[in-house]
Amino acid sequence: MTILASLDADLGDALSRLTSVLAVPVLIAAAAVLVLTGIELGRWVGELARRRRATGPLSVLTQTVLEDPLAATHLATGAPSAPAATTLERLGAAVAATDLDGVEYALDDFEHSVERRLDRTRMIVRAGPAIGLMGTLIPLAPGLRALGRGDVHLLANDLRIAFAATTVGLLSGTVAFGLTLARTRRWSEDLASMERATERLRATAAAAATLRAEADARALLEDTGAAVTR
Repeated sequence: MTILASLDADLGDALSRLTSVLAVPVLIAAAAVLVLTGIELGRWVGELARRRRATGPLSVLTQTVLEDPLAATHLATGAPSAPAATTLERLGAAVAATDLDGVEYALDDFEHSVERRLDRTRMIVRAGPAIGLMGTLIPLAPGLRALGRGDVHLLANDLRIAFAATTVGLLSGTVAFGLTLARTRRWSEDLASMERATERLRATAAAAATLRAEADARALLEDTGAAVTR
């Protein structure tokens, strides 16, 4: 029992020293998460400002690009977001080259682009509270030791750090969660608008392909019939 008690004490001391070493990196990480949240919030404000300056609904812009692909670069400047602007330019290039696969690829790339942007705030949603929790628990160990020694001043300082880390983590996670929801809704609407605008083009292309296949089949039958007659 004495050996087990000694081993338990040694392991406890080792873990305590390890968490003490992590105190400063965790606080730096909490500050970094707060800064990243502020950056993402600033980007969101910029995105809102761009949407207010948009020259029209994205569905209308997309339809105009499909009708006049050479004006895609000019029309893209009035898009409600940077990913949408890039997609409009790619749609114009694909339509100008009569590359229907390029239309599909442009829409797929838009979806992948916005997913990558959403991953930034999704990471903060999960990392912010976790780092805040770590920043809360790590100062409690030295604070409790200080309480045992009767050092109330040191305990108060450790509790102040712990509560600050909790606040930063929860604030970052909450703001990032709201940004993720808002961006997801906006960009889902953008994707739906462009898909609806390109449906007619894809339907027309599918109908044309069907007509060509039927014409080729008729021509083949006629050639076969002529060969049999001869």
